[in-house]
Amino acid sequence: MELRTLRYFVAVAEELHFGRAAVRLRMTQPPLSRAVKQLETELGCVLLLRSPTGVALTPAGVLLHEEACALLAQADRVRARVTATAGPVTLTVGTLADSAERFGTRLAAAYREHHPAARILVRESDLTDPTAGLRAGLVDVALTRAPFDDTGITTRTLRSERVGVVLRTDDPLAHRDSLRLTDLAERRWFRFPDGTDTVWQAYWTGSAGHGRRRDRPVVRTARECLQSVLWNGTVGLMPLGHDLPEGLTVVPLTDMPPSRFVIAWRADGTTPLIRSFVRIAETVHRGTDSTRMG
Repeated sequence: MELRTLRYFVAVAEELHFGRAAVRLRMTQPPLSRAVKQLETELGCVLLLRSPTGVALTPAGVLLHEEACALLAQADRVRARVTATAGPVTLTVGTLADSAERFGTRLAAAYREHHPAARILVRESDLTDPTAGLRAGLVDVALTRAPFDDTGITTRTLRSERVGVVLRTDDPLAHRDSLRLTDLAERRWFRFPDGTDTVWQAYWTGSAGHGRRRDRPVVRTARECLQSVLWNGTVGLMPLGHDLPEGLTVVPLTDMPPSRFVIAWRADGTTPLIRSFVRIAETVHRGTDSTRMG
């Protein structure tokens, strides 16, 4: 039996309802139901009597609840003693613009629950550094977007999003259902400052010949990109589903590979704290995506 599964069972046993237990655990109901059913299979007995209004504990379930609470309390005491002995630890997390906003609250809560003594520092980067400080050694782990030069960096994709072109609403192309990059070949794009990651630049500026033009406005943040489109009529790319200022719209691009939201860390700098952060981020993100789709 895993401690995580026992925590799931205790939540259901105390809430007497899978839905309320799922909310308490910050996860969706189907994986919670599967975990409890697997626990029953492993033990070879029924722990919960299910009904449309909720659940009730069987005698075996009552006993397991008592034993599980004692075991989990002991595990928490062991964790606290080990953490206290190890001393305070700090994890610096790099983020790129709004890359963590969609599930940052849940991630912070889940990480505090697992590592209450850890000190978390957050460093936000602009678009000139897609590694969000990771390459420069300023952060331990980053929540950002690929592609970028990932030499010496390990990435794990959390989600992929379709990409569209941002246009003014009065643009003749703004009312199309979709576009291709060739439709934008004669348009004026923004550009990133000199020295910005070349892989990143090629992706977000459409990988076209306009990359050599020096008259394009330079942008460093997502907001500057949007304002460049609004004021100068330039075009830029962004993932679909994000809010836009009044006067702007986004049209899907059919020939652009998706934008990958990733968690990244240095391949030579993996620590238990980083591994735990990656695991928790993946778990929380799956729950966030399921909630959004439901």
